[in-house]
Amino acid sequence: MGPEFNERAAVRAAPTAVRAPAVMGSFYPRDPEELGTTVAALLARHGAPARSPKALIVPHAGYVYSGNVAARAYASLGPAAHALRRVLLLGPSHREWFRGLAVPTVQAFATPLGAVRVDTAAVSRLCALPAVVRSDAAHAIEHNLEVQLPFLQHLSPAAEIVPVVAGDASPAEVAAVIEELWNGAETLIVVSSDLSHYHSYRRAQVLDGATAQAIVGGRTDLLGEQACGCVLVNGLNLAVRAHGLRAAILDLRNSGDTAGDKQQVVGYGAFGFFEP
Repeated sequence: MGPEFNERAAVRAAPTAVRAPAVMGSFYPRDPEELGTTVAALLARHGAPARSPKALIVPHAGYVYSGNVAARAYASLGPAAHALRRVLLLGPSHREWFRGLAVPTVQAFATPLGAVRVDTAAVSRLCALPAVVRSDAAHAIEHNLEVQLPFLQHLSPAAEIVPVVAGDASPAEVAAVIEELWNGAETLIVVSSDLSHYHSYRRAQVLDGATAQAIVGGRTDLLGEQACGCVLVNGLNLAVRAHGLRAAILDLRNSGDTAGDKQQVVGYGAFGFFEP
């Protein structure tokens, strides 16, 4: 496709409605060739894994800040990424308040790399859960799932997505969503969350180190000041407990390590959840 995202072309590529990109040109490159090159270069920095995870926690800032940490998470999939057919994407709502967990009505999400199909059958299954609502507004300008898509388009082009944005929800409600679509190796679970916000560099290192240990320790009581996606992280830990998965820290740093100053930083962590 051409250097600019063409929404009409994306709509023709998908059967009906498409959720258009909201943060291209700010969180990640607008130009398809530049975006593809950027994602490939970020992934190339990380070696092949010994094993692949069933679930990931991935940050969602602009690529210049957290792209390398996100790439470390996705690179851990290794060759198993090609076999993925479904990715359950869960992230917190930053701009819309609502009760429960929101799924969209659209049939695809677009990026400059093209349209990613939504697994509409899986979305319908989730709608049977009492906490799940349909809301395109919850997804329209939300960045935390969108920034994951170019990595998935590069690594798992055949995979469909199940986008879920959490509002006022409980860890048990999140765990119910994850359990509903757990399935086998063809399904990956991705929780999108950053860690602490706007502390000094040294303070953030201490806080994020403690949060990372809480995550790998299986804690389900993280708070918003520890991770903006705390309810999703808590719900993921609740869900994986029943399956005996073990968490590992794949990367841990903050914006002071990447592209920001060290006065007020945002923390980023990549975590994998593996079969024992």
